[in-house]
Amino acid sequence: MLTETTDVQSELPPLVAQFASSPQGARLARQLAVRHLEEWGYPPASDASCAVALVVAELAANAVLHGRVPGHDFRLRVALDTAAGLVRVEVADAASVKRPPAIAPSSVPEGESGRGLLLVDTLAVRWGSVPRHPLGKTVWADIPVGM
Repeated sequence: MLTETTDVQSELPPLVAQFASSPQGARLARQLAVRHLEEWGYPPASDASCAVALVVAELAANAVLHGRVPGHDFRLRVALDTAAGLVRVEVADAASVKRPPAIAPSSVPEGESGRGLLLVDTLAVRWGSVPRHPLGKTVWADIPVGM
């Protein structure tokens, strides 16, 4: 797992947007990511778009549930690395002390939650988190999209 974010190489501009730290903000982040991927040539029903949508939904939901700091929004960045065939998803929130575990936790089959990072771990080739200055953290994931 990488410990820092990296710039991706693409001639296409990344999606960068800020959302209210609410369930509606998380839903809007996922919808905007799907629309942006469609602009890059990945239709909403494609495997690539669905994988990115799931990862954005999970990381945004985690930012809202576990990273919410009153008065602070969360930030989404989605960038296409055409050379590597990857989409980098980054979700930044204001909670510095609540960092995700280094590896995806195992899930109890009967549990009602706890599968999100397991899903991210399955869909991404690598993921991690880094401190965000001056406040918070950024959780990122690299999703293979093929070219």
